[in-house]
Amino acid sequence: MDFSLTPEQQQIGETARRFGVEKLAPGFIAREKDGRIAQSLIREMGGLGLIGVDLPQAFEGLGADGVTAGLVIEGVAAADLSVAYVQLLGSLMGSILVNHAPAEVVKEVVPRICRGETVVALGLTEPRGGSDAANLQLKARRSNNGYVLDGEKTSISMIEQAESIIVFARTGEAHSGARGVTAFHVPLDQPGINRSSFNDVGSKVVGRGSVFFQDVKVPDEWRIGGEGEGFRSVMQGFDYSRALIGLQVLAPAAASLEETWRYVSERQAFGHPLARYQGVTEPLAEAETLLTAARLLCYRTLWLRDQRKPHTAEAAMCKWWAPKTAFETIHRCLLTHGHSGYTMDLPHQQRLRDVLGLQIGDGTEQIQKMIIAREKVGRVAVPY
Repeated sequence: MDFSLTPEQQQIGETARRFGVEKLAPGFIAREKDGRIAQSLIREMGGLGLIGVDLPQAFEGLGADGVTAGLVIEGVAAADLSVAYVQLLGSLMGSILVNHAPAEVVKEVVPRICRGETVVALGLTEPRGGSDAANLQLKARRSNNGYVLDGEKTSISMIEQAESIIVFARTGEAHSGARGVTAFHVPLDQPGINRSSFNDVGSKVVGRGSVFFQDVKVPDEWRIGGEGEGFRSVMQGFDYSRALIGLQVLAPAAASLEETWRYVSERQAFGHPLARYQGVTEPLAEAETLLTAARLLCYRTLWLRDQRKPHTAEAAMCKWWAPKTAFETIHRCLLTHGHSGYTMDLPHQQRLRDVLGLQIGDGTEQIQKMIIAREKVGRVAVPY
């Protein structure tokens, strides 16, 4: 197995890392107080080719593979996990549009995603719960040459900064499951659409909230794929995004760990550096091992995707294990810094809060383990 990167991958990965160090890290804590990502920053990322790197060159992406997208999200997230959401949404939403949306929508929207001119949100979760994703209540009823949307979507990332949303609605019977779900690309400035925001523990720069649809008219041209085929399109995308999320959370954990290694080498206690004491270094060595293993799992999953090999189970492993490992690592780093680690002046507390959200979003630990079991023994492992 070849673990080496191509010169092109090394170059784009270094560009992302340098952008993070120079442009993102200095404003990491201050940006949370602002509560949003500056549009100029998003455009700068787009200008550097750091958004939609895996999208086709015909739509101003780089046409790179999933491993390259992983290097980019890792480089950005090491400086600010929240800003890396721009890359995550760009890849996930862009790929759904490229693979399933009408040509006119793709031509209009995807280049703007890659340039950093627009953010497209994902509208799947509903107030009744997110784990049973196929059991949607938001309705899309037929009307003339289109549909009318009525209902609510919630837990939507970057909802305040998004210009449009890919929304999943029920076009079939109430109990038709995934077969009755259809996807639409809907601009958020349409009449009948309202938004609200949450006050979350972390990822305040990303922001999260709800969207309310009341008699919102959607023409046929905004439908993504065929009627009743929407759920399949987003589920295929999740296998990809879950591996990217793994790298997104591991990168800030690795940053905290590197800072903690330096701290224990410099901090003195009982006349010696803290690094002299095994009780201090052994937990850090364990964290180093787990982060390395989780990172390799994520890149292996992306490699499997690039080779068009099955990777659903591996993606689920990335999604439950990487956030858990990242959270525990940052927690250990915060404690190792003692009283100074507990202050808001150091970045560990913010990283901890940011990573925590991704132990919930895009599929909980329990759901991921159920997916792994299903891939091993079949649908007998799926509850009814």
